[in-house]
Amino acid sequence: MIASNAQSATAPPDHDPAMPCGSVLVCGAGIAGIQASLDLSAAGFHVYLVEQSPTIGGTMARLDKTFPTGDCATCTISPKLVACMRDFNIDILTMADVLALDGQAGHFKAKVRLRPRGVDPDKCTGCGDCIEACPVRNRIRTVEPPEPSAPLDEAAEATLRESLARHQGDRGALMPVLQDISRGCGYLPRPMVERAAIALGIPLAAAMRVASFYEEFRFEPPARHLVEVCNGTSCHAGGSARLLRRVEDVLGIGAGQADKAGRFALRTVRCLGLCALSPVMRIDGVGIGQMSLARVPDVLESCT
Repeated sequence: MIASNAQSATAPPDHDPAMPCGSVLVCGAGIAGIQASLDLSAAGFHVYLVEQSPTIGGTMARLDKTFPTGDCATCTISPKLVACMRDFNIDILTMADVLALDGQAGHFKAKVRLRPRGVDPDKCTGCGDCIEACPVRNRIRTVEPPEPSAPLDEAAEATLRESLARHQGDRGALMPVLQDISRGCGYLPRPMVERAAIALGIPLAAAMRVASFYEEFRFEPPARHLVEVCNGTSCHAGGSARLLRRVEDVLGIGAGQADKAGRFALRTVRCLGLCALSPVMRIDGVGIGQMSLARVPDVLESCT
């Protein structure tokens, strides 16, 4: 039995059952459940956080970025995960199901079933020795490295080979290799990223995730003019989504693309620091505030 915002399983014998005991049951250990547990713990309640999956974090822990600011989801939720795990006032019950909830407001009792595990979570250190001793043998499917989508010319091959040789043996070689490719080519050609991932023994999805996270990297050849539309909180509230659609219609390209003539490249940025002038766009490093949809064609046409 686990108490829900009422009588605790360890309530004293002389406790009045009509009075709340200060224990709270929170169902679901997503970002909302974690934040609720932390707030309740800070208020002095003992919290039982019940989650049916083996881990906490929910959907947000699986996201790359959050809308509308594009902030890193992992950077946002990681401190809350650590705080929740370290809070002695929060009991986390994973792989658990709430079977019954009885009582009334201020005096609930919940019946929770803990599903069996293959290891003792109180003793597990993540060493992996249990895999060797486990009587159940599952064959781990190895993923074959992907084939490059296109061949490289001699200059690109030399650039990549020189960068890989310079960073050979480095545990964090992916980032400097991507920087070398970007400096040498002006952007990140997809075949070069694929070959770098294969050479470093990194999944292509992981390499592309790193390459797409940083603003300094782009996947299209550099154009003569770089058009950036701010998508920060203030600009988003000021209509940056409509501004971006207008720019895309005028240029005939989408965000993250360049036109075939190599004149314009378009991308979005998180914040340009001109929140008082929202919505804002920037062309070749020059910010233009209070942009209206009607001004877009004239502003773009002024770029020679």
